[in-house]
Amino acid sequence: MGELLDERDTYADYLRSRRAAFVATCAGLTPEQLALRSVPPSTMSLLGMVRHLAEVERGWWRRTLDGGRPERLWGPPRQDDDWNGAVGTQECVDEAWAAWRAESEFGERWLSEHDDMDAVVDGGHHGQLNVRDVVVHLIEEYAQHLGHADLLREVIDGRRSS
Repeated sequence: MGELLDERDTYADYLRSRRAAFVATCAGLTPEQLALRSVPPSTMSLLGMVRHLAEVERGWWRRTLDGGRPERLWGPPRQDDDWNGAVGTQECVDEAWAAWRAESEFGERWLSEHDDMDAVVDGGHHGQLNVRDVVVHLIEEYAQHLGHADLLREVIDGRRSS
């Protein structure tokens, strides 16, 4: 084991490792494979998941924690354009990964600049939240979707995560 981390850095490390696991699960697939849907009527695909996670990161980091009002990346809330618009083209894949990287990097920077995990923010319909709540929720979001991603990857080419 390495050195002991403080609370913020522990959460950042867990989030970073979940992001890396997601990238590894998607690695080596063609645009068509990334866009392959799970089981009808679901629109879930790995590419849709990249887009969805970019939108999730954007919402929590830029809107909730940073207080900004950035436009959504893909359509209005609850319209599922992040999932529905995931088509198997290189352009769509490149756009999705670029957005995901930008939002993840923004989150990394934001968290590295803020030490107070007890700082309270307005979570909109979630009510008052502290930074800890948001970061733990992001870890939870990735953990949930990693299970989906593993199953999707196994259907595509038989690869199982270790």
